[in-house]
Amino acid sequence: MSADRTTTPEAAPEPTLEPWVREILRCPVTGATLVDGTGPGGEPELHSTDPERPLAYPVRDGIPVLLADDAREL
Repeated sequence: MSADRTTTPEAAPEPTLEPWVREILRCPVTGATLVDGTGPGGEPELHSTDPERPLAYPVRDGIPVLLADDAREL
């Protein structure tokens, strides 16, 4: 009989977006450029560079969720 072994799964690195994709992404609300950011819990986000209405969009499983309903104010 073998002893049970528990292993801790290693965190997979976040997939990165292709540079050409990053270049064309814009905030769907303001049209501002989006830059990489980090959320309050350390999760990846995209931050709008609009000075009057900065918004943050979540990145889930390496995929930006650019929905106005999922955005949060910065």
